[in-house]
This record gives sequence, structure tokens and C-alpha cells, in this order.
Amino acid sequence: MFFALSKTLGVMALPTNLLLGLGLLGVLLCATRWARFGRRLLVTIMLLLAICGFSPLGNVLLYPLESRFPPWNPAGGPPDGIIVLGGPIDPDLSVEHGTPVIHSAPDRIVAGAALALKYPDARLVFTGGSPNLIANDVREADYAAAVFESLGIARSRLMVERRSRNTHENAEFTRDMVLPKPGERWLLVTSAFHMPRAIGLFRKAGFAVQPYPVDWRVGRKWSEILEFSPIADDGLGRTDLALREWMGLTAYRLTGRTDALLPGSAVE
Repeated sequence: MFFALSKTLGVMALPTNLLLGLGLLGVLLCATRWARFGRRLLVTIMLLLAICGFSPLGNVLLYPLESRFPPWNPAGGPPDGIIVLGGPIDPDLSVEHGTPVIHSAPDRIVAGAALALKYPDARLVFTGGSPNLIANDVREADYAAAVFESLGIARSRLMVERRSRNTHENAEFTRDMVLPKPGERWLLVTSAFHMPRAIGLFRKAGFAVQPYPVDWRVGRKWSEILEFSPIADDGLGRTDLALREWMGLTAYRLTGRTDALLPGSAVE
């Protein structure tokens, strides 16, 4: 049920989809006796789209997510395992073209491969199934081995978890597959903006992992964070991305799937 709601109501609630939907409503109202309200609604929608697309709103919302965890400190010794969260590979396009298609966040796989090469004794896990609401047998993990192999990682070294549909299932299914032992150091590789939600879910699943954030979308300087950017430069996309994470954090906290609204470096 939670997965279905996230793929329906959650998608509809994203600023771009919500505002465009309200804009269409405004257009329809203009042809009725509610035309005055429709025109006001359209003006309001245009203003909100401009704020979401041109203003630094997306950067401001992403910054506290991306800055929540510092870079991983290798001084504590080599990791026992490396977990790479799915998301970069598009399984549907991959099966259509007969080759792995990476459409976003390639840093996750690149960083995971680099860590695996640096720590050859560490176990390497890729976790990612199908994000589709209507399930099919095409899974992201099925194409992960080929990508890692192209980056110098032996196919026999990679463990894949292909059933998970979201981060909550990533945490539980990966825990059940690798059966981590007390005292082991496992790195969790995912996008910096996604790390708070991922860490909260892994902690709730009883899997102690150390964050290894990658794929940053905003800089550290306030002059960069508060920079205005055109819609074509992913202004709306960043706002959607940020609000999706904040909605996910809120939903998981309200349903008891995490123990903190914004998990940090120490257990809260």
C-alpha cells in the first residue's frame, strides 16, 4: 500500500505535476461561470511555477539534506562491505536496447566500483529491483553486473538484490541477504540528498551502515546555493527532487519506518 501511494499520490503531489494540474483546472474554469476564479488561479500558478523554477528554492531545500553527513573517514580501517543503492540504471530502457542504460546518479556506481577496487577484500552489493507500480520481470540489478564489470569489477564478486522496489525494501532485503555481523563496517553509497532517508531506514532495519554520500546537486557556498537558475537548467527538477525527499522523510517518520525526521551522523 505504501509503495502504491508513493507512486500515485506522491507523484501527483510534486510541485510540477500539482501546479500543472491546477493550471489545467484554471483553463477549464475560464470557460464557465467561475471564469474569474479560473483567471486568478492561472496567475497564482504562474507565480508559483516561477518561484519553483527560477528561484533558489530547490537548492535551499536540498542543502540541509546534502550537508547532513560528512565525507566518510577511512581512518577507522577498511570496510567489510560496500552497498550501492539502485537508481542509476533504467531497467525498461535497458531491456529495450539490450544494454545497460544509466539515466541518473552515475556517481553511485562509479564510487562503488572505485571503493571495491581500493578494498578488494570488501563484499560488494548492489540493491535495486523495479520501481514500476505495475510490476514486470525487468529489474535494475539484472544489469548491474555488466556495468560493474566494465569498470573492472569481477562479475563473481558482486552480490545483487533484485526484489526491492524502494529504499525501505533495499534496507530489509539487503540485511537479510548479507546477514551483517556485529562490529562489521558496511558503507552505504547513495546520493547525498537521499542519504538521510536511506540511513534512517537502514538503522530501523537493524543494519548499522556508514554513509558514503555521492552525487551532490548543490555547492557549499551560499553564493552558489542562493543562485537563481533558469527552468531549463533543472530549476523545477531540483525543487521536485528536494520536496520528494522531504515528503518521503515525513511519511516514513509518521508511519514509524524511521526513528527521526532527519537522521544525522549520530543515532537520534
